[in-house]
Amino acid sequence: MIRVGIVDDHQLFVKSLSLMLATFKDVEVSIEANSGADLQQQLHPNTLPDIILLDVNMPIMNGVETAKWVTANFPTIKLVALSMNNDDNDIINMIKAGCCAYLLKDTHPNELEKALIDIHQKGFYHSDMSNINFRRILQIQQQASIQLTERELQFLQYACSDLTYKNIASLMNVSESRVDAYRERLFEKLQVQSRVGLCLEAVRKKLISL
Repeated sequence: MIRVGIVDDHQLFVKSLSLMLATFKDVEVSIEANSGADLQQQLHPNTLPDIILLDVNMPIMNGVETAKWVTANFPTIKLVALSMNNDDNDIINMIKAGCCAYLLKDTHPNELEKALIDIHQKGFYHSDMSNINFRRILQIQQQASIQLTERELQFLQYACSDLTYKNIASLMNVSESRVDAYRERLFEKLQVQSRVGLCLEAVRKKLISL
């Protein structure tokens, strides 16, 4: 049996979802909690659920905070974020907090059952029907992870102008070889191969303003 916990501050939704899960083969609901704090009280090492369906937006202790606590204290539990929308920030934050899947609350019962089985067996589930573009989210994460030094940002601003590299070296009061080093480092960080590509990526990622 796949033991499932449900955490949501809307009790009617919890009851409805619990009744639906009871119709699934080899699935049983072991915990019904109306908040992260309530879940903390109900989780015991000897009776842990295999999967927890976790609401993203809850008062007091939201989905991200709850997911982080569960991941830190009971890492064997697989967490699934549940939400009414597929907002990129919510998805990124819940995945970072430890969730292995993100499902919309209007997910069809057949898909939900398949998701629970996949998560139990494989540890993850990627849904096409929920229209969540994980490639786009990955790009956003990569963008967020790009960290530039003050001097790199200064060079980037100059590089996206009509200044020559020699002019840039003079303005930055460094050697041309140092400018070359800045350029190569930024090519690597932004994954481009030309000055034009560098400028396009810098503008697209909003690292500079023209």
